[in-house]
Amino acid sequence: MQPENNNLRRIGILGGTFNPVHIGHLLIAQTVREVCGLERVLLMPCHTQPHKVCESLASAADRLEMVRLAIAGDPGLDACALEIERGGVSYAVETMAAFREQRPDCEPHFIIGMDSLRELHLWRRAEELLRLCAFITVERPGVDCPISPDGLRLPAPWAQRLLDGVIRGRLCDVSSREIRRRVAENLPIRYLVPSAVEQYILRRGLYAGPAAQGERY
Repeated sequence: MQPENNNLRRIGILGGTFNPVHIGHLLIAQTVREVCGLERVLLMPCHTQPHKVCESLASAADRLEMVRLAIAGDPGLDACALEIERGGVSYAVETMAAFREQRPDCEPHFIIGMDSLRELHLWRRAEELLRLCAFITVERPGVDCPISPDGLRLPAPWAQRLLDGVIRGRLCDVSSREIRRRVAENLPIRYLVPSAVEQYILRRGLYAGPAAQGERY
């Protein structure tokens, strides 16, 4: 991670589609905040992800509302609509430039998984992005393999700084894709998402397939 400025508020940023947000996302946010001593973690739904295509993408308004419902009452977490309000494809380098302009009092820490770390050299204007924020990478115990500085394909000093920012997360085998599938197949999603998110999905009829009409469970 980059050197700290003690005069700035240390804020984590966890981005993604959150389609829908689930307990795995919340565990990541909580773990990073505790381990890295962040004041707050912002969950930031993207408008359009550059690297993923999802045929059953809920609207930006629905995904943002589900995040708000999921973290309600937790003073350490907050929802951030920056990428949704900007519109278009959500490139991290453009998001972080806008964030630093809007929040000059903050030291942003961008939160990613080990799979994203391995592909970071392919991200849009990667070296510029690395100068805009620190990175925290969450490693899944027993799943992610170790990686060397050479494996990141980034010039010094970035590779070693990124590896210094790797922390051990919790193993939580939950995915948004699995949740969407279960809803479409009329299967319960209780305990995979917060109760308020579950009720919102049902009330709005999100992710319902042809066999998932009417009462679900």
